Amino acid sequence: MDLVTRERMGSYLSAVHGDLELAFARYGWNIEASASVIGLSSVVEVVVRNAIDRELTAWAERVHGVGASWFDQAPLDPKGRRDLENARSRATQHGRNREIHGKVIAELSLGFWRYLVESRYHTSLWVPAVHRAFSDGPKDLRLRRGQVALQMQQLQFVRNRAAHHEPIHRRDLNKDMTAAEGLMRWVSPDAAAWMAAVCSLREVIARKPR
Repeated sequence: MDLVTRERMGSYLSAVHGDLELAFARYGWNIEASASVIGLSSVVEVVVRNAIDRELTAWAERVHGVGASWFDQAPLDPKGRRDLENARSRATQHGRNREIHGKVIAELSLGFWRYLVESRYHTSLWVPAVHRAFSDGPKDLRLRRGQVALQMQQLQFVRNRAAHHEPIHRRDLNKDMTAAEGLMRWVSPDAAAWMAAVCSLREVIARKPR
């Protein structure tokens, strides 16, 4: 089929030693796997962002008083502050509508939440607040933060590849699934069970053309 370029099929052909039929089977499987990865990352993103938001909200009210918003109080770096203000603007249609907290949360990307668990925020946000979102993780808070950051980075990377129709058929997706499962268990065993019930990635992996 000449509408799919040889360059596009290159990694698939290489993986199956030039077998064109099997390469197209791999290509089709890659589409299915990408959809499953996006579904998986969506579940993780919703649970993780809500858990972090819950703890930052509690921290803001504990430190700054009832009704205080972490949107205003969190000591974000310039990029984080810019991303948050852009999300607030989108959520209110550039100030035309009343700000609703949940709508702002929905406008923030997975990358925003990932940056909140990086080392730059260890003292200012992780220790006083965000670590509680992953309460079943390692007791050492520095170790816990490092592992959460690594798992979120891993999931964001594979999600971005899937979303941009890049090949993921050579990637060890079982490791990505394991990272997602671990992250969800640290947030909530119930969340982990829900993810296991709604995500199909393990089954898709088992159907990979060899």
